[in-house]
Amino acid sequence: MSSPPHGAAIEHLPFFITAPGSTDILMVVAAVTLVGAVLLAGVAFLHLHSLPERMAHRSQKLQFEIVAVLCLLALFTHNHALWVIALLLAFIDLPDFGTPLNRIARAAEAVAGLPPPDPRKDRAHTPSAHDGATGAGPHA
Repeated sequence: MSSPPHGAAIEHLPFFITAPGSTDILMVVAAVTLVGAVLLAGVAFLHLHSLPERMAHRSQKLQFEIVAVLCLLALFTHNHALWVIALLLAFIDLPDFGTPLNRIARAAEAVAGLPPPDPRKDRAHTPSAHDGATGAGPHA
């Protein structure tokens, strides 16, 4: 049994007014829009946040790892200064100091009369007890 409408009410109600017990379409559309907007804003934030890392990776920078760590620290600590530093490092080309210093070292060795290093040897190899270089083997 329906009650008669109020005397001040109009005959035709707008589309967003729902009858009791029916689905509120406007609320469903608003909820879907809100969830979509939050997801889109999150993706845009993460895309913007990884910008320095992608720039450094694309241009094959030497400081790529530093930029990546700074981006992660900025993401988890909410410290924007770290992100700005990472962005600046991604833009800057650091000069190659290693090659000239290696050439200076090789020239100094040549002047000193030392033999040039053997490029076939592994630089990370150090004499161990198994090589017999120390004189104290494992069974000594």
